[in-house]
This record gives sequence, structure tokens and C-alpha cells, in this order.
Amino acid sequence: MLRAGWDTSAVPAEPPPRAATPSAQAREVLRAAILRGEYLPGERLVEAQLCVRLGVSRFNVRAALSELAADGLVEVQRNRGAHVRKVSVEEAIEISEVRMVLEGLVAARAATRVTDAQASELDEVALLMRRAVAAGEFHRYSDLNQRLHALIRAIAAHRTADGIIETLRGQLVRHQFMLSLHPGRPAVSLPQHERIIEAIRQRDPKAAEAAMREHIASVIDHLRGIDPAGMS
Repeated sequence: MLRAGWDTSAVPAEPPPRAATPSAQAREVLRAAILRGEYLPGERLVEAQLCVRLGVSRFNVRAALSELAADGLVEVQRNRGAHVRKVSVEEAIEISEVRMVLEGLVAARAATRVTDAQASELDEVALLMRRAVAAGEFHRYSDLNQRLHALIRAIAAHRTADGIIETLRGQLVRHQFMLSLHPGRPAVSLPQHERIIEAIRQRDPKAAEAAMREHIASVIDHLRGIDPAGMS
């Protein structure tokens, strides 16, 4: 509350948003490339090559790599440079256990906030997922899986959870992609996704959270069955 007689003209106006810095732009481009699999786990990220690709100075490349290291996507070692970080199956399981809690929270919140238009969009994604499974288009199904989870987070609008989940998802992207292509996996996860969608559409937060936790628990079970030698 302003005090009586306070000269509001002395209060500075909200500063306009600043344009993304070169290092921030470089970080986002490089992050997207890593998530797309253009750089494989363990692959060296050569600063000189990144300067050319990203069109920024070495200073900005190093700043971008430092931020990606904080996100767990890159590992920077003294005298060895930067590499795309490898995530072991054991670590992937631990990360997924954290995701199970957070994404359950997000699904419950989405069930309390979903609009009719958003419910229709969830139905559309479910239909596309069913068609992808029926047609054996598992790369397409993997993309739709990411779209569904992103849509649920958008509906929930929980910025803190969203930021943490996005960071964790980046570290798990290779494991998630391999799981989506595992024989029979899409047929297992599709009904799980449908239960999540139905609970959110019914505005039932407890059912939405339970369905999401069940889904990610299933992911964890599949991760436990992965041969670590196959992830090297």
C-alpha cells in the first residue's frame, strides 16, 4: 500500500523486457540440438565449431556451455573441454522417481484448471496417439507423448514445477526416446495416457495424480529392465 502523500511519479516504471543475449540464444539453440540427438551422450562439444555454428564469440559459447552444465545436459571437465553428459540407467531411474512426484502434482493441478477448449485439445492428442500406435508410427507417437506432457504442464501453469520437470526431461531424453521405440511399449503407455486425460477432463485431481504416477512408475519399471551396456 502506498503511504499518503507518496509521490508515485518517483517510482520507476517496470523496465521493458530485454532481448535475449547472444549467450542465451546460443544456449537455447545448442540445448535444442542436444535434445534432438544431434550430439550424442559423451560427444565432445568443440568450442571453435560451436562458434561457427552458432555465430557467436567463444565467450558466449562458454557461457552457454556453463548454463547447460548447470541444467545437467553438458559436462565440462578441466583440460578436456565440454561433452554431452551421459546419464546412467541408475541415474535415469532416480530422475524419473522425482518426475513421478512432480508430474503427479502437475496433473492434479491441471484437473482443477482445465477449460473446455483445453479438454478438447487433450482429446485430439489422444486420438492422434491412438492412430500412431495403430499405424506403427512410433516416432510419431514419441513426439505426441512429449506434446501431451507439455500440454498438461501448460494447463497446470505451475511455473516452478514446469521448470524443474523440463530440466529433468532434458537429461532423460535419450532414455525416453529408446523406451518409446521398445517393442510393445506404446501399446502399454497409450491406455495409461488415456486414463490421465480422462481424469483431467473429469476435473478429478486425485485420479489425475494417481494416473500420472502409475504411468511414470511403469516408465521406471521399463528403465530397470534396460541393459546398461546398450546405453553406452
